[in-house]
Amino acid sequence: MKTIETSRLVLRDFKQSDCDDFFEYARSEKVGPMAGWKPHDNKDESQKILNLFLEENEVWAIEYKPLNKVIGSIGLHKDSRRNNPKALMLGYVLSEVYWGKGIMVEACRAVLDHGFNDLGLELISVYHFPFNTQSESVIKKLGFKYEGVIRQSTVRFDQTVLDSVCYSMTKDEFNAL
Repeated sequence: MKTIETSRLVLRDFKQSDCDDFFEYARSEKVGPMAGWKPHDNKDESQKILNLFLEENEVWAIEYKPLNKVIGSIGLHKDSRRNNPKALMLGYVLSEVYWGKGIMVEACRAVLDHGFNDLGLELISVYHFPFNTQSESVIKKLGFKYEGVIRQSTVRFDQTVLDSVCYSMTKDEFNAL
């Protein structure tokens, strides 16, 4: 994957040496459940997921330049709700230590630019659970258009059935921002 640099961040491929940083935020009770996954119990669990990231090659590590530390991840994925090869879904997660600092908006803008202008995408979607107000705030700041709620769309790791709030952005909408 292309390495993308912003003023504070380097979005790059994950490396095996990122496992400690990954586990540090993935074990948090505040991070995983907001995105629908179980907090990691141990480094072995983080290592298995890290290996998937390396194998699938669709997730960037978010490295915070001032600390040379991985503080989250971001990726463009197949949107299982859309049958369109020119449409991908944005997904992201960030250590709660860095919430509220504009870091995720910065990372997302860079990935949106890459998706539309380098990959030739025509639409990027993004979803959040109704209780995830942090993600909702990021999505709105980025200028995504609200599409609606997909009711009872996801069964979370703890068997809770959740709605998904859906947004999208076209290439033309991105270029107009």
